[in-house]
Amino acid sequence: MKQTLPLPPYQTIALVLQGGGALGAYQAGVFEGLQETGIPLNRLAGISIGALNTAIIAGNPPERQVERLREFWETICRPNLPFMALPDFLEQSIFDMNDATREWLGHLNAARAMIDGQHGFFRPRMPVPLFSFMHEAPTRSSLYEIDALRTTLEKLCDFDRINDSELHVSVGAVNVRNGNFVYFDNRHTRLTPEHFMASGALPPAFPPVEIDGELYWDGGLVSNTPLGDVLQQRPMRDTLVFQVDLWSARGGAPTNLGEVYDRMQDIRYSSRTRFVTEHFRQSQRLRHLLDKMLQDLPEDVRSRSEYAQLAEEVSSAARYNVIHLIFRNQPYDLHYKDYQFGLAAMREHWQRGLEDIRKTLADPQRLAMPDPDIGFVTHDVHREELDLRMGR
Repeated sequence: MKQTLPLPPYQTIALVLQGGGALGAYQAGVFEGLQETGIPLNRLAGISIGALNTAIIAGNPPERQVERLREFWETICRPNLPFMALPDFLEQSIFDMNDATREWLGHLNAARAMIDGQHGFFRPRMPVPLFSFMHEAPTRSSLYEIDALRTTLEKLCDFDRINDSELHVSVGAVNVRNGNFVYFDNRHTRLTPEHFMASGALPPAFPPVEIDGELYWDGGLVSNTPLGDVLQQRPMRDTLVFQVDLWSARGGAPTNLGEVYDRMQDIRYSSRTRFVTEHFRQSQRLRHLLDKMLQDLPEDVRSRSEYAQLAEEVSSAARYNVIHLIFRNQPYDLHYKDYQFGLAAMREHWQRGLEDIRKTLADPQRLAMPDPDIGFVTHDVHREELDLRMGR
């Protein structure tokens, strides 16, 4: 693929994909925009729906990645029972009317997903587990079963490509037995459909997935972003990260219980991105300060083993540029937005991701290598626009 955007010599160029269910189509739009401009990604990391998008991207040659992503989303945004779906033209017409009809359609699609599941993804477990006190095998303790997802991934992904290519791939999950968060990484583990399914196995909707005798749930239970896995890579490398979040920390005060639940989800699932980013920014600043202080010490002091070890730790000249792409709620994106898998909404989410990355890449300065004395910068086109409007 011909590169059309000039880039500084970053050693790692990563796409980091957060969890968020049906909102994950926004990530597909961002990826399409990155591919349009030939951004040469060499690192992919995902959690939950971000892990499933990661599998589709990593499991296909560049010329088929967007096509396969679209096939994946067109598949899982249809009901298991065809008669439960509105005709495409009718759904799109209702969606295009106004915010009120979009909200109604969202309610309809969310209710349908709960009742019928989604084609190629999940379906209600039969018999329905009506009584919470009845015991089942751990892999059957859920409201829905996800066997269809394995079939979908095997159809759309080449797992030999995922494991044998130079593209570095990792997905996060949590061990049900000990509660430990783990990354399944193609540099250390041969990844299978189960690793990606485990990353998206959110309880109580979905059952844990068994891998090598252990059971795993959705990594979003512990951290909804794999950003830390990329930033903590050793040895440290000059890194450009496209961090695609599906939950926005910014939002208004809720005025009803539905808005309360929606706002609660946004805060809960966006907080780890902010925490990881601020933690790493402060760590880099501390490294630079310690490095400067060490330079002021006499040579005989700096040569001592403990100071030499400290110097080795803080003297990294690696620089980090994190570009945030964050899904922004619309008035009709309510508390069920992560499980309303309507086709019209999916296409709109995809288009919003595409528009956001195009707007972001329109200013090449956002891709610039950070100043060595700073070492870490972030960009968010929406935040920058807000600051500009407020005169900051």
